[in-house]
Amino acid sequence: MWRYAHALPCSAEDAVSLGEGQTPLVEASRIGRLLGVANLFIKDEGRNPTWSHKDRFSTVAVSVARAQGAKVVATASSGNAGASLAAYAARAGLHCVVATFGGSAEAMLAQIRKYGATVLPLANKMDRWTLLAQAAERHGWFVASPYQAPVVGSHALGIEGYKTIAYEIVEQSGGIAPDWCVLPVCYGDALSGVWSGFEELFAQGAIPRLPRMVAAEVHGSLAQALASGSDRLEERGMEFESRAISIGAPRSTYQALKALRDSSGSAVPVNNDGLVEMQERLARIEGIFAELASVTPLLAIAKLRRQRVIADDDRVVAIVTASGLKDLDQSVTSPTHKTIFQSTGEAWEWLRDKDGGLLETPTIPAASRGETFSA
Repeated sequence: MWRYAHALPCSAEDAVSLGEGQTPLVEASRIGRLLGVANLFIKDEGRNPTWSHKDRFSTVAVSVARAQGAKVVATASSGNAGASLAAYAARAGLHCVVATFGGSAEAMLAQIRKYGATVLPLANKMDRWTLLAQAAERHGWFVASPYQAPVVGSHALGIEGYKTIAYEIVEQSGGIAPDWCVLPVCYGDALSGVWSGFEELFAQGAIPRLPRMVAAEVHGSLAQALASGSDRLEERGMEFESRAISIGAPRSTYQALKALRDSSGSAVPVNNDGLVEMQERLARIEGIFAELASVTPLLAIAKLRRQRVIADDDRVVAIVTASGLKDLDQSVTSPTHKTIFQSTGEAWEWLRDKDGGLLETPTIPAASRGETFSA
């Protein structure tokens, strides 16, 4: 990622890095056919060091914090941001504090603690921001996340790291931008950062056109603001408990709204319906195991395709922001198969009952039999 240091607010020499970036852009034609999109690509951010796109933010934020002489970095997080910040703080030799809340995914909390961070679970979500505001004022902690209401997003310099997602997409696409770029959105840090990257590339003449951005959100504050034309994002009633914990906030930010407006984009509310099923389809069809929040872009694409907003031949990039290992306690709804076979005979009997093409006799290609193919 630091190949793009010229576009970042910190030099490569001062960077705190774990090898983040250069995540693959995978052609996903099979899941694309399922969604009705012929040219679907997935930017798999789960391949970053702590398995999420937050590493692009944390490498910049922690680099800046260390350069400014900070001793403690802190964040309010349900998981990914906390795990990422904790890892980079450990790399930099800084203390890390993560203020979280009840209901956070246990796998993510375990990951945060393994990096040596201090975890503070608070019953009231908003108390996290009060605590961080007090810590910044009284003790000079470098706070990476939002800690004021109404929310304005995370640390502005850290958000610059997300520009590199756009840089990589264009580089991996042979110098063109997609027609659509779709992300899961909470406060819109990544959405804003990625859009900024595309804008920079367009201003430099590196791409001939800009993509349209799409926010896959949970409770619909962006969709409401776009529909009403308002600059104010209203806090929405949380009518259900989203399994996509990473993006479950009731209100997004103006920076996200501005990115959507500037790109003539869309916001698509996504509930729990079909969430786990889409996660499993993506894993089984394309071999990409994504966090539940990370498959919301696919549900948003399907909806926009049904509405004929996205055309069947549009080039679409969905950004998978994190690995499915992050929230197994949310996505695994029933115990996995735990039968222990007492013999190979029992195993073969079970396979015969299951079948599904496992026991078909293979057809040996002519070349493997020593034959040759004619021209």
